Amino acid sequence: MNRDTLGKNIGMASLIMMGSVFLSRVIGLFREMAIAPIGGTSGDVDAYQIAFIIPDILNHVLASGFLSITFIPIFAAYLSKKDESNGWQIFSIILNTFGALLIASIVICMMFTPSLVAAIAPGIEDERTFKLAVRMTRIILPAQFFFFCGGLFMAVQFAKKQFFIPAMAPLVYNLGIIIGGLSLGSWLGMEGFAWGVLLGACAGNFFIQLAGARKAGMVYRLVFSVTHPDFRRYVLITLPFMLGLTMTFSSEFIFKFFGSYLDPGSIAVLGYDFRIMAILVGLFGQAVGTATYPFMAQLAARQQIDELNRLLNQTIRMLFLVIPFSLLFCILRFEIVFILFQRGAFDARSTQMAADVLPFLMIGTVAFTCQTIVTRGYFALQNTWFPAIVGTMTVLASLPVYVLFTRYWGAKGLALGISICTCLQTLLLFELWNRKSRNLEKRSVYLSLIKISIVSLLTAAATYPLVKFLYTLFGWKQGDMGLIQAIAVCIIISTAFITLLSLLATLFRIKEISVLYRRIIKHHQPSKA
Repeated sequence: MNRDTLGKNIGMASLIMMGSVFLSRVIGLFREMAIAPIGGTSGDVDAYQIAFIIPDILNHVLASGFLSITFIPIFAAYLSKKDESNGWQIFSIILNTFGALLIASIVICMMFTPSLVAAIAPGIEDERTFKLAVRMTRIILPAQFFFFCGGLFMAVQFAKKQFFIPAMAPLVYNLGIIIGGLSLGSWLGMEGFAWGVLLGACAGNFFIQLAGARKAGMVYRLVFSVTHPDFRRYVLITLPFMLGLTMTFSSEFIFKFFGSYLDPGSIAVLGYDFRIMAILVGLFGQAVGTATYPFMAQLAARQQIDELNRLLNQTIRMLFLVIPFSLLFCILRFEIVFILFQRGAFDARSTQMAADVLPFLMIGTVAFTCQTIVTRGYFALQNTWFPAIVGTMTVLASLPVYVLFTRYWGAKGLALGISICTCLQTLLLFELWNRKSRNLEKRSVYLSLIKISIVSLLTAAATYPLVKFLYTLFGWKQGDMGLIQAIAVCIIISTAFITLLSLLATLFRIKEISVLYRRIIKHHQPSKA
């Protein structure tokens, strides 16, 4: 396969996965919009959020979310040697061994769920919330088996350069949650969404991916062999993901653990705000990371470290564009929460609570976004231990920050602590990368960060008073406004913000914003043909 053909294949794969990420975030947002009117910011939503902790830990320990990174190189090596039969052999060994281990772990966790929930959310005092969290945990736990099997099924499809069916997994999963919640919510409340999780995982991550794997030629064998060399290699590669703590994974656990000590509804509020932040992180970080990683891996395989650094720097500079959009979300925080969630049980009080906490979480958006690219640099060099060790150490070192911030500032402090610690972890990983790879162009990255931050803050400072002006001009009040007024405010403020941002970007010669602007204009220009 020549370079042009390879580039086109990678481009098409990236386009499919970026589309999947975008649609997944949109459907995930609709999922939260379905939860809001049924649960609001009640203890029931706290219980629903807590119910994911033990399943997520189990998923993390078995590194189910990293199978594309850990399993594909092993399986692809067999394909390159035209030895597909032995490739399916190691596939079956991993599926059977870890699948059996996972089933045993699920059974044990279901037996001791009350004790485990008490350990991971020790601040819960309401008996109803605790019992509901235990029940929903037991409902969600079996979904982890479907996630693990589906991860392997998707990995073999990726290795066979088949991307469409794997791209459906998160979409069907989120749709399953919505269907379960809406169909059972009036009868079971938040428990309906828990059943939706099981339904979505079973359909999207197991049965559909099983069909995709079979289409890719999957051959399954009932075989176990822990002494197989490639099984041992898989375990060695996967161990850092099993044992390491990333800030992305840890943040979900931390806000639920420390949030259990706060007022009822605090975990729910942080959960809603995380979903809003995830829109930007997904569109900028995850989508760009998915598109960029194959190129990074190619450069690393060729030992073209200078080119790898150049690509990494360029990508991070483009990701800094999330900063102005984060500030725009902060300016429109009340309107965004109102439009997305305020209906049913999610009343004006819930809107105010979520809007008050959101800016403190948005501070960390740029770090969450850039971390996806920095860690992929290490993964491209097949260095999984180093980021895992650094990540674990920084997470553990940050625990006193969460204790202190939560004690004095409640949910706002917890959100601020997560943002600050994520920023510090990402900065540390990037600096250590620079030393290991001798990244001589890192100054350009920091210069871009400073310039974009200054321009973004100036734009936000100039735009923010316009919000109050609009409310005064039309006689609106935030607590009494309607949907049309909220949408109108968002459109007017966003237009003014982006226009001023473009002007300041030209003045300060920030090429990242100019490039994005030109691409948008070019994309929307009619063809001359």
